[in-house]
Amino acid sequence: MAEDTQQKTAIIEGEPQPKSIAVDLFEDMGRKVEGMSLNGRETGDSEADAPDEQKGVEEIESLCMNCHEDGITKLLLTKIPFFREIVIMSFECSHCHFKNSEIQFAGQIQQLGATYTLTADQKQDLGRQIVKSDTCVIQIPEIQLEIPAGRGQLTNVEGILSMVSQDLAALQPERKLADAVAYEGIERVIESLQDMANGNRLPFAISVDDPAGNSWIEPSPQDKSGKYKKSEYKRSPEQNSKLGLADATDASDAGPEPEIRPEYHAAGMVPDLPASSGALDQDVDDDDIVEGKVYDFPTQCPGCSHACVTHMKMVNIPHFSEVVIMSTVCDACGYRTNEVKSGGGVPEKGRRITLKVRGVEDLKRDILKAENCALACPELGLNVEPGTLGGRFTTVEGLLTQVKDDLRSQIFDTQSEDHESGDSMAATEKVKWDKFFGDMSKALDGKLEFTCILEDPLAASYVQSYSAPDPEEQITVEDYARTEDEEEHLGLKDIKTEDYEEDEEGGEKEIAG
Repeated sequence: MAEDTQQKTAIIEGEPQPKSIAVDLFEDMGRKVEGMSLNGRETGDSEADAPDEQKGVEEIESLCMNCHEDGITKLLLTKIPFFREIVIMSFECSHCHFKNSEIQFAGQIQQLGATYTLTADQKQDLGRQIVKSDTCVIQIPEIQLEIPAGRGQLTNVEGILSMVSQDLAALQPERKLADAVAYEGIERVIESLQDMANGNRLPFAISVDDPAGNSWIEPSPQDKSGKYKKSEYKRSPEQNSKLGLADATDASDAGPEPEIRPEYHAAGMVPDLPASSGALDQDVDDDDIVEGKVYDFPTQCPGCSHACVTHMKMVNIPHFSEVVIMSTVCDACGYRTNEVKSGGGVPEKGRRITLKVRGVEDLKRDILKAENCALACPELGLNVEPGTLGGRFTTVEGLLTQVKDDLRSQIFDTQSEDHESGDSMAATEKVKWDKFFGDMSKALDGKLEFTCILEDPLAASYVQSYSAPDPEEQITVEDYARTEDEEEHLGLKDIKTEDYEEDEEGGEKEIAG
């Protein structure tokens, strides 16, 4: 009773309350070790004196699948800097000496799938940490290698390359006897993997693609533009089904009857509306969208595959063009997204906009960053690849604040009071990140001048000019010819809007001939 009274009094007096159970369980490894050391010194390293003290590693007796005797499974709940909570598991059997280790993710499935791509061009990149979930696929395009989804792993680039080469080499003697051609082909792949792991074959690209969004490659503040890329995407219904997010009955009951062709079925072509959504405003002609009016149309949630509603509104930006603002909210899983898409056709050239930010007034300028636009601030060491943030219509300050918050939430432990990273981050890396965020804070406070460069191959981005329509000294706009890679990535090489009827007629004549 006395302890309860003291605890209540402490809360009333405004003393800090204990953290939630989730935060206590998933502290980073450095804090766990420090806490265990303090507990050991306070209790005299006697477990009998403190039987209820929280242990860093939990031990559970479990069945060995190799000899069917009892072994020990050790569980460690921890955090990874730059990433999120995981459970590290290790099993060991004292009877047959079988060992196994893997990781599982304690967090939730993310709203979007994620793909990370790293171009390793120096030996230091081989030490980049990689988190591979059980739903992740790893690809190395240079040797046309794809590692399918399997057990979760916490490793690095060199570890992935060495593990794959060892797995392939394990059955090479049998392959040499059964299929000499396959043996020689796999032998070349093994040699390439070993050269990459030893740093003798650089550069090469490695990517992780996880529909659950729980896999990751470690970034670095020194990464140049194009070296490290992250892109998020909406999951397909099949991917949601594999993750257990889609209703299993939908896939089994939605099949068409055998005597009716699938394209004539009404069910499944347009998802049913939520019961609470009511009638949608769809009074719009095909060629006429009223500016400022909000239109609603049914869609399917990319997070859980349930029916939801997307709201759309056309907005006219003075001295620029019309843009479409789209917002989707799912009542079933809470998924929400906002997108900004530019209207009009595809221009012949891309556009590069350079803004010199000299003070607080420049931070208040409106800015439209299209989805395919790259953002760079050389003075801050900031490079944002196309597709990373999606389309955004905000201010310069708002855009940089979002970039800063997103990076800080990944790199530092935002749930701790001091916002410090874990002990697994190297001291030199921590100094670099501290300098990076320090420069970002000075820039957002208007104490550091910098340059903001928007490079958009579709010329769909915009920065507000205080002297429009007249030119302004601080803003430079230049058009440039798109590269072959940009044309290919945007799919513009496959678009033909003129004389396509002649191509179709010519193809029909060739077939007839």
